[in-house]
Amino acid sequence: MMVRMAREETRTTSRTTRNPTAAGGSGSAAPLTRAWATRLVVVGIVLSAVNLRPAITSLGALLEEVRDDLGMSGSVAGLLTSVPPLCFAVFGVTAPRLARRFGPPAVVCAGMVAIAAGLLIRPYAGSTGGFLAASALALMGIAVSNVLMPVIVKRWFPDRVGSMTGLYSMALAAGTSAAAAATVPLTGMLGGWQSGLAAWAALAAVAVLPWLPLVRDRGQAPAEREPARQAGQERQEPALRITRSRTAWALAVFFGLQATAAYITMGWMAQIFRDAGVAAGTAGLLLAVTMVMGVPLAFVIPRLAARLPHQGPIVLALGACGLAGYAGLYFAPAGGAWAWALLLGISNCAFPLALTMVGMRAGTGAGVAQLSAFAQSTGYLISIPGPLLVGVLYQNSGGWGLPLALMAGLMLPQMAVGFLAGRDRTVEDEAAR
Repeated sequence: MMVRMAREETRTTSRTTRNPTAAGGSGSAAPLTRAWATRLVVVGIVLSAVNLRPAITSLGALLEEVRDDLGMSGSVAGLLTSVPPLCFAVFGVTAPRLARRFGPPAVVCAGMVAIAAGLLIRPYAGSTGGFLAASALALMGIAVSNVLMPVIVKRWFPDRVGSMTGLYSMALAAGTSAAAAATVPLTGMLGGWQSGLAAWAALAAVAVLPWLPLVRDRGQAPAEREPARQAGQERQEPALRITRSRTAWALAVFFGLQATAAYITMGWMAQIFRDAGVAAGTAGLLLAVTMVMGVPLAFVIPRLAARLPHQGPIVLALGACGLAGYAGLYFAPAGGAWAWALLLGISNCAFPLALTMVGMRAGTGAGVAQLSAFAQSTGYLISIPGPLLVGVLYQNSGGWGLPLALMAGLMLPQMAVGFLAGRDRTVEDEAAR
């Protein structure tokens, strides 16, 4: 699938760059260079996406062991599960500025380096503070990469936003589920939770490699290598006032509420099953099932969404699955564990849907960059209290009734604002009005 997309893009690129002037060099060498650059972008997108969640789900599988070894209370563990959205909000907003200065490939490359370093350091930090600081380093790399992935897709594959978003969403889901499923067995093989968590740094190090050749030319897409006159005209366009767009706000709130649900699930679902009497290894597998549902659906849903004028019905269907999953966790957490894991896995596919809508609700590459940064940074700010509040409610109530009621209650506004964000319009038109 990935090779076929790269070949299609290569043929398109070759046709559009046979003019030596447009290519910026000799007509015979440029198409080959562009072809390899396109392949590297596809590989880089996939490998980077695989690394955007193992820092979180690997910790969720071993949260009890980390808590016991570092002496964390339930409230501090809740704070730990709130660190990802906090870092995504704080650091994600800087991604467009960094990309303008250094180019998106260079920023994503640096992000992969930060992920690898943070994952390698945090298990051996020796204290809660050090563990949080090293986690923040890895999450900083994830934050800037999160924001720039839709930008890179829009610039390099403007005619295949749905399929390419589906491809990297599928890779993201694969990395998420692999970390959830394999971390506990890795811990047993390597002799401790520290080694089990640190092992994921190697995967991030591999993701650095495809971006290195693209850093030198700032990773410009073929469509962006236009005559200087056109580039100058584009630079003179006024900046988009994204906060004037109702769709941008609806998409930001939708992004925040789906992120709240996702990080509560990744951080706490394994613990819910373990408290219900499910073995630790099985609880990790259940979390992996929830995450692995995103592998096929993360490819199908963006392609379907890109063909629909209104994505609201998909939002409502995913929300209904989430409500059913929460109800199942409340009434029969162990008895129907596999069914609830499947339903919540379907519900979590609101994330690739939100990413697809980011690409569809803006008409230009610059608009996508601003909308992606605004929706993700604002959305992750909104999601910060959720995992922390779940930890506090769990510790003080002595059970999962109140936390699950909170999760179900948040799903209703998520469905409402997602329906509004799915309307067929662009943020540029709304901001201009």
